[in-house]
Amino acid sequence: MSRGLLAGVTVLSLEQATTLPFLTYRLACDGARVIRVENAERPDPNRFIGRGVLAEPAMRSYFLPNNCGKEAITLNLGHPEGQTLLRELIAKLRVDVFACNQRPRSYARLGIEPGPLAAVKPDLIWLGITGFGPEHDEAAYDPILQARSGFMELTGETNGSPLVFGLPMVDLGAAEHGYSEVMKALYRRATTGEGARIDVSMLRSAVSWMVAPVALSSLGERVTRKGNRHQFFAPVAVHRTRDGHVYLAIGNDQQWAALTALDRFRGLARPEYAANAGRIGDVERLDRELAACFADLTSAEALAALRTAGVPVSRVSTMADVMADRLVAERLVEIRDPRSGLRIALPAPPVGEPPALSFPPRLGEHNEKIYGEALGLPPERLAELRRRQIV
Repeated sequence: MSRGLLAGVTVLSLEQATTLPFLTYRLACDGARVIRVENAERPDPNRFIGRGVLAEPAMRSYFLPNNCGKEAITLNLGHPEGQTLLRELIAKLRVDVFACNQRPRSYARLGIEPGPLAAVKPDLIWLGITGFGPEHDEAAYDPILQARSGFMELTGETNGSPLVFGLPMVDLGAAEHGYSEVMKALYRRATTGEGARIDVSMLRSAVSWMVAPVALSSLGERVTRKGNRHQFFAPVAVHRTRDGHVYLAIGNDQQWAALTALDRFRGLARPEYAANAGRIGDVERLDRELAACFADLTSAEALAALRTAGVPVSRVSTMADVMADRLVAERLVEIRDPRSGLRIALPAPPVGEPPALSFPPRLGEHNEKIYGEALGLPPERLAELRRRQIV
C-alpha cells in the first residue's frame, strides 16, 4: 500500500452528508491528512444512519465508507471562541485546504468566509460546495438535484415515471469536480504561491455532464428516458436467462453481424437488420425475438458464446458478484477497527496502488491529540472548553 502523493497536505473540513466527505476521502486516499470538524451537539447526521454495526450511536454503517483515513475533532463555530480556535488551527497546523459544504447563509455566522480565513494564511485553498452556488441559499440534496438537472428525465422506462439513479451521482460528481479543482489549486499554488477560492455548484456540476443531451436538445431533438435501451443504438437491452440477466449492447453493425453468425441468433440475420437504422426502427420486435434466444441459455452460456464472438455483454451482477469479480476483489481494501475488530471492505481508487487508510474516526476522537499538539492546550483547558460546549 502507498502513502500517496499528497502526503504532507493538510485538509481541515467542516463536512457532513455525502458530497464533501467523499471528496476528502479521495484526498485521504492520496495521502492527505484530513481532519473532520463537527459540532459536538449537532454532528454529521450521517453518523446516525444505517445499521448499528458497532453498537455506537454515532458510528452507524452509512457513515463509515466515506470517512476512512480521517481524523475528527469537535468545535462549536457558533461561538466566537470556537472561531478563534479555528483560525489558530489553520495557522498552527499549516492547513493547506479548508473545505465546507454548509449553506452560504451560514458562512458569516460560523466565521468560515474565505477572506478572513485567508487573512490567517494567505496561501490557503478555500473550497465550498453548495447546491446552486454561493449566491443561492436554497436547500439541496442529491435527488432534488437529479430532478432539477435533468438526470431523472433520462432515467426510467419510456412510458414510466422518472427515476433517481441508484447512486447519489450528483453528490459523487460534485465531489470529483471539487477534487480536480483542489488538485489544480495545489498545482497553481506550487507554481505561484497563491491560494484560491473554489466554489462548486452541485447543479452546475451535474449539468456539465449533460453535453450530449443539451446539445441535441438545442438542435431540436428530444432526449428522454429509454429504460435499458439506447436512443441511438440497437439492440441494447437487458435479457432474462435461465438463471439471471445479461445486458447486451450492440454498438456497430460489425458486432451485429458477429452476433447473428452464432447458431442461436442466426434467425435474426435479416437484411433489414444489417444496418443500425433498421434495428432501431423495429426495436420492439427485435428485442422480443432476442428475449426468446436468451431464455433457454444460462447466463454463463450466453456470456461464453457472445464474448467469444466479440459481442459486448455482461452479467447483471449483484453486489456479491461484483465483490467476487477477480478484477475487483484483488483491489478491495480491508480496513479494521482496532477497538472492536470490525472489518469493512472498500474499493480502491481507479488508478494507483491501494491506499493505507485508518478506520473512520469517532466523534471528536482526536481532540486531545490535535488541540494538545497543535495548539498546546493542556487537558484541563480542553476539559473547560468541553464543559462550555466550545469543543
